[in-house]
Amino acid sequence: MSEDPFVAHRSLLFTVAYEMLGSVADAEDVVQETWLRWAALADAERGAVREPRAYLVRIVTRLCLNRLRTLARQREEYVGEWLPEPLLTSPDVAEDVELAESVSIAMLAVLETLLPTERAVFVLREVFDVPYDEIAEALDKSPAAVRQIATRARRHVAARRPRMSVSRSEQEQVVERFLAALATGDVPGLLKVLAPDVLVVGDGGGLAPTIPKPVRGAGKVAPVMARFAEVTPAVRASVVDLNGGIAARIDPGGENDTAVSFVIEDGRITQIYAIRNPHKLERLREVAELRR
Repeated sequence: MSEDPFVAHRSLLFTVAYEMLGSVADAEDVVQETWLRWAALADAERGAVREPRAYLVRIVTRLCLNRLRTLARQREEYVGEWLPEPLLTSPDVAEDVELAESVSIAMLAVLETLLPTERAVFVLREVFDVPYDEIAEALDKSPAAVRQIATRARRHVAARRPRMSVSRSEQEQVVERFLAALATGDVPGLLKVLAPDVLVVGDGGGLAPTIPKPVRGAGKVAPVMARFAEVTPAVRASVVDLNGGIAARIDPGGENDTAVSFVIEDGRITQIYAIRNPHKLERLREVAELRR
């Protein structure tokens, strides 16, 4: 018996939805709705689907576009900076450089600046190499229009995307140096590992304290970070795989309330994304509890 097409392509469908929405919870909801629509088809209707993968991707894309319109209104009312929900990944994902880059917090933050249709076209074409005619069918547009949207989205992303060419081992070394300096309040150590123009973005969603707006400059952030160990002496920090790269989980005294993602270039951290909104960390806690 051959594997059901939905089961065979479920991982792809989730990744498409996650890259379009930036939310694990919303991506899972979209995949579940896709399954319900697929399961509702009669056997004869399923048999008539010549390309199940394209059919399922089309459903996911349309559901994501509908959800993006709702999310756009919610994010306008969001307290502080909005960052994507972190996704626990494995070293296998990191080995696929293009996929790892596409699900990184930094890239998802860039994709958030695209219009919904531009985001859909970019994800489907640039990440998953979906043919233009299939994208056009999913979006109810002509292939020519989709090509124009793809060109516009590609230029927009190219002007903002971070460089992600650092090896996994180098990422790990840099993050470990950062965490060691953070844990000891070592300002010189932080200045050595942070790029001079490092950008720090925090997301507490109004539910956890964090910086109210992005801050740039090692000279500004290093002294503040150095006080972290003094304020939270029982802090625990560990290196984890999040969004296709080396990241950190910081647990100040019993609650894992921060996930930190990094962009690293030339041996230094150029961008830091600290996610503290507890709703966005629920799945990380659930996975941690399951592994105990």
